[in-house]
Amino acid sequence: MNSIILFAHGSRDPLWHEPIKAIAKKIELDHPGTMVRCAYLELTEPSLLSCVDELVQLGCTDLTLFPLFLGVGRHAREDLPLLCAEVQARHPKLTLKRLPSAGEFPQVIELLAQIALQA
Repeated sequence: MNSIILFAHGSRDPLWHEPIKAIAKKIELDHPGTMVRCAYLELTEPSLLSCVDELVQLGCTDLTLFPLFLGVGRHAREDLPLLCAEVQARHPKLTLKRLPSAGEFPQVIELLAQIALQA
């Protein structure tokens, strides 16, 4: 079973989570057979590890992790690889594919530039 985790920094402000939840909902609407979860590095739940544990328990064997970071800072370069190693240690049979951070995709840069120019 394939699954996607949208991974973001996290915030105590519930409104901050709305865009991430909107992305998850769009994926679910467009691909009803795909399980999608939102996970956060800090300041809020659920954590990446708890989401992975849940998905594995539900039968997930292939997991795509999409870091929703615009910049490739310390969290993307250092924290995330450590968390991925912990995921693999806990679930050695899980196939984990980590995508580049959102800000590394040319499509994201292009879209943000187009939106900025609409002002």
